Amino acid sequence: QVQLVESGGGTAQPGGTVRLSCSVSGITLNTYAVAWFRQAPGKEREGVSCMPHSDSSTWYRDSVKGRFIISRDNAKNTVYLQMNRLNPEDTAVYYCAIKSSGGWPLCIATTQSGQYNYDYWGQGTEVTVSS
Repeated sequence: QVQLVESGGGTAQPGGTVRLSCSVSGITLNTYAVAWFRQAPGKEREGVSCMPHSDSSTWYRDSVKGRFIISRDNAKNTVYLQMNRLNPEDTAVYYCAIKSSGGWPLCIATTQSGQYNYDYWGQGTEVTVSS
């Protein structure tokens, strides 16, 4: 049984930092592309960041470039999203997702065109940025 469980969400002030984790069980993460999505109040879900299965590159939507960092630890079957210099527009429910053998075209589509055809999803963790 495959499960993805996000953690680390909460409340932060503008300019603050939050680190999200996504614990994956039931599969070998090494062969999967990993991604983070978010859905803000009243908005559609959008791709935030993506890392192909080869772990040779990373992709980010323009609004988070230079602020967010996606990473993974395949030995621990865990995906991370480091979010720095948060602003109120980052307030959303954040979801992790994985896709078997997903490569760089998937990541480009995820962060630039709203691709969300992934194999497995977590239930989300809420991040609120407010002063």
